[in-house]
This record gives sequence, C-alpha cells and structure tokens, in this order.
Amino acid sequence: MFMLIREARPEDRPFIEEIARLTWDGEDYLARVFDEWLEDGNFYVLELDGKVIGTAKLTFLPGKVGWMEGLRVHPGYRGRGYGKMLHGFLLELGERLARERKIEALEFTTDFLNKHTISMAQKTGFHIKAKFFNFGAKVGDFEPEEPEKIEPGMEDLTLGTIPVGWRFVKRSEEALEWIRKNADFYDLNGLRFLVSKKGTTFTPLDVGLATLKAMLPAMAWVARERGSEEFKVMLPSGVKPLLPGIKRLGLFLWDETEEPNVLVFRKKLI
Repeated sequence: MFMLIREARPEDRPFIEEIARLTWDGEDYLARVFDEWLEDGNFYVLELDGKVIGTAKLTFLPGKVGWMEGLRVHPGYRGRGYGKMLHGFLLELGERLARERKIEALEFTTDFLNKHTISMAQKTGFHIKAKFFNFGAKVGDFEPEEPEKIEPGMEDLTLGTIPVGWRFVKRSEEALEWIRKNADFYDLNGLRFLVSKKGTTFTPLDVGLATLKAMLPAMAWVARERGSEEFKVMLPSGVKPLLPGIKRLGLFLWDETEEPNVLVFRKKLI
C-alpha cells in the first residue's frame, strides 16, 4: 500500500468531484472551489495507491491566522484514521509556518454535531474561540427588495469576530481590506449586511429582531440574483434569547437545536 500527502494537481479534479458528490448529499462546495484553491496554494490531497481519498487546505487570513478547511475523506475510506492523519499534517504545517513567522495561530470551524472533529481538536490543543447560529431561509418566504451595494468602512464592522461565509476574521484594519476583497456589503435604509462574494451566507451587522426583519427581504433579493432558492444567516451566540422571535421571522435551524450550531476553534502557536 502506497500512501502520501502531497499538493493537489489539476489532474486530481475527478477525484475531488467524486468526494464532493458523496459529501453532504452532493452539496459540498469542494468541487466549486477547486481551481481557486489550486491557484491559492497550500491545497493538499491524501493519495492511496494512486487514488485521491482525502483533501485538506490551509488559507492565510488576517491576523496571521492559518485557516484549516476542506478536510475531507472519501466515504468509502472513513473510520480508518485518515481524517486524523490530515488533521495532524495541517498541525505540522502550521507549526512550521509559525516558526517562519508567517502565522501565529490555527483556526477552523465545524458543526456542533461533529463530535469526532471536536474531540480531535480538543485533544490537539484547540479551544473554542466563538460560537454562532447558522440559520436557513427560503427566498420564496420573502418579498425580495433590492439593497444598495456599498463600500464598507471600519464603522461597519460591528462584530468582534466577523463571519464571511464559513471563514471568520477578527475585526481590524487588515480584516477590513480582506473583507472588501472577499465579500459584498449592502445597505437597505441604513441597515447593513455582508455576504461572501461566491456564496449566499449572510452576516447582518445589526442583530436586533426589528432590523433583522427589515434586512431579510434584501438578503432574499441578493440570493435570488445569485440563482439560489435558499440562503443562510449567520448570527452570534448572543442572540439565543431571541430564538423564538427569529424563528417567527421565517428562519430555521436544520438540527432543531437551541444551542449555537457553529463552533470556531483556535490553537495559538506563538
């Protein structure tokens, strides 16, 4: 048996597409970002006897953070320790980059039901940095209203930890420049929200019930323009007391949980 972890190559596309097709009921984003990740670098695959059976990616985020993402194992090879192997590989890579002063910490996010990943993170020195609720919504439940696209300033970054899709950055001038490149900001009658440029996961910059109600039609408009019938809304864990009201607005949690379902982990290296 020949096994190695190496940098991804263009010819790996069919393997990546197969893994994506068999993950999350075929809704995995891995195949869609394949070209982008190849160009960005630090995109790795686990090859077993000539077949790619796993993936892992490290992305540089503001604040000298190495963001761990895209860790996948082909369903036919799960339960054999390959996920742990890829996790360990990213840890070693992060430690080397820390020695080179390129990053200072590793971070990643996972669903609160992913017990295996949570256990592995805790055993390898990670702690929970932040918690969020990831709500679902259907475009058809709202009367879409067109918002105005704007150029954001520091005053618009009202959250300490800011979700941009499924990446999370800490508020700073550096983060603002990164967000400008990776997200679109919108304004509707003075209410503002952002959404990653290639997705439909929205972050309101005001999380009150009344303001959220006012923003949802604008989010629905953007999601519809991007060809999606559904969209997601990421809210900080502090909205927990507002859950009944939030659900009455038309948002829902897939797992019917009353607890934050998105966990952001961090491991300081320096």
